[in-house]
Amino acid sequence: MNDGRKLLEEMNDRSREVFRRVVEGYLLTGSPVGSRNLTRDMSEKISAATVRNVMQDLEYMGLLDSPHISAGRVPTQSGLRMFVDGLLEVGDLQTADRELMDSTLSSNAQDVAGVLDRIGQTLSGVTQGASLVLAPKREAPIKHIEFVALGHDRALVVLVFADGHVENRIFTPPPGQTPSSMREAANFLNALVEGKTLSEVQTVIARHISERRQEIDQLAHAMVESGLAVWAGEGEGPERLIVRGRSHLLNAGSDEADLERIRTLFDDLERKRDIANFLELADEGEGVRIFIGSENKLFSLSGSSLVVSPYMNADRKIVGAVGVIGPTRLNYGRIVPIVDYTAQLVGKLIADRS
Repeated sequence: MNDGRKLLEEMNDRSREVFRRVVEGYLLTGSPVGSRNLTRDMSEKISAATVRNVMQDLEYMGLLDSPHISAGRVPTQSGLRMFVDGLLEVGDLQTADRELMDSTLSSNAQDVAGVLDRIGQTLSGVTQGASLVLAPKREAPIKHIEFVALGHDRALVVLVFADGHVENRIFTPPPGQTPSSMREAANFLNALVEGKTLSEVQTVIARHISERRQEIDQLAHAMVESGLAVWAGEGEGPERLIVRGRSHLLNAGSDEADLERIRTLFDDLERKRDIANFLELADEGEGVRIFIGSENKLFSLSGSSLVVSPYMNADRKIVGAVGVIGPTRLNYGRIVPIVDYTAQLVGKLIADRS
């Protein structure tokens, strides 16, 4: 990233302008940009041959590519990265876009998941891309945990939150459980979890089990660990990935290869592969981040870009992320402020409903 900015600074004004106009033309039309078109818009009067020479130099530097002979140039992934880091002009949020996003919160519905779903649908419509909303883990403090035997190989773990919300899941308990060991396990947990959020419980429980291994019956110990695994296990986390706008990307595919890459992307998303990666993507500081093509392993096969921003709860902790997926020729200057504003809306929603 820093290498790209350095390279940009080392270019002369002519090379920088040619590069910028090629990228802007490609982002606008999705088509290769030819030298004849550039000569009409350049700030200095130069010939098409001179522009072609500059474009060849930029191609040699790995910033432009020629998809077909004499068909003009398109930016490479490295070129797009350098443009985004050094030349991208981010516009102000348009009033119409702001009003559309605000309208998703006009309902008085108490169902946060339903509101997040509407936000995802609206974000997809506004940007004409696929939207992603990573719904947060439940952050309300826990009031009580209970284990209920349903049979010799099935048990129910019940989680009661301080706000009155109740969640329960069925799991397979360790062999040999008795009503006594289940009560002991619940008592052990309830002495530790009250007032803590689910995200805080895991480390607390692990530490106390290690410290008090001798004090808790072996069966109860196993019950605690297997019961908690239901909440912490892979694929069982309470995050929810909301994806809307698949048709926008499918319509954007220019050929069968594009369609197949996009199908692969959505297959991965639907299997929730690397779902936690969305938080990691946004966890290196506040603000919008842009990932182009293979910079994000989840999108490396699809040739797509991801514009993503974290959102925070009332305690200023990152609890989720909002993003837009589209082709690499996204209108980044318009979409960045939309994603940023949407993340702020979702953060406010989560904080208000906490």
